[in-house]
Amino acid sequence: AATSLNIGTVDTLALAKMKLALAALFAGSAAAFAPQDAGRAATSLNIGTPGSGWGATLGPSPQGSNVGDQQRILGQTRRTWQFPDINQELVEVDMTSDGRPMYADIQLWIGPDWTPMTMKTYSYDGYKRPLKCIIGTRNKQATIEVKNTGSYELPITCSATYAKPPFSDLRNELPGKVEGAYVEGGGAVHSVTFDPTVEQAQILLKTDLRQLNAKVEVLNAPNNYKQTFEIFTNNGVLNSLYVVVDTPQASNTVRVRNIAPLEFPFRAYISEV
Repeated sequence: AATSLNIGTVDTLALAKMKLALAALFAGSAAAFAPQDAGRAATSLNIGTPGSGWGATLGPSPQGSNVGDQQRILGQTRRTWQFPDINQELVEVDMTSDGRPMYADIQLWIGPDWTPMTMKTYSYDGYKRPLKCIIGTRNKQATIEVKNTGSYELPITCSATYAKPPFSDLRNELPGKVEGAYVEGGGAVHSVTFDPTVEQAQILLKTDLRQLNAKVEVLNAPNNYKQTFEIFTNNGVLNSLYVVVDTPQASNTVRVRNIAPLEFPFRAYISEV
């Protein structure tokens, strides 16, 4: 017959077996969620581990990038390039993508809190229509900041370096080759249509030391813009806008609009490269 001692022993053994079963169950559940090998091969469903197979780091670099470094900029992140040489004045900025749209803001920083030039850019296809522009540093120690204003799924690739010939000479040579169009402030518009055989076009906007506030649109059909640039600077000579755009499709038109007040006109020089 069972006694109080026998009943207690049975209850203790049953409790111990229950604890062992629960421990085995929890161990199996944890193993199901354990991370797999980070170096696994990429497949159609497994694109690899970010930062290892992609050849890029995620997030902004706190120290900034070296001159000439090419950086992959994810959506809603930024990169900066330092330009300490006061004997060089022109900086070349190149921006592209893998075929997806590009949304970016480019800023020139001089000193701790002065931003004399800003430019907003857009391209519907950063591979077919990349950005290539020249920015003046005013012969001062400067920083170029590029911010990807697109979503996380729209990364861009960008580099910034001191401009070298022959590209650095194009900005100064263009006014001698093409007659500039006088564009009044207050919303005046000037446009140039290119022949289908033209592969690249160059655009130069400058003022007589007054501010420059303009919008450039590259159209492929009536009001069907493929690329846009919007610039503001307090000095349209030291920071004139010079960009080179690709024109891969027929019927390309470059349209510039002066969005500054009436007293701030500029001259537009537009031609094929």
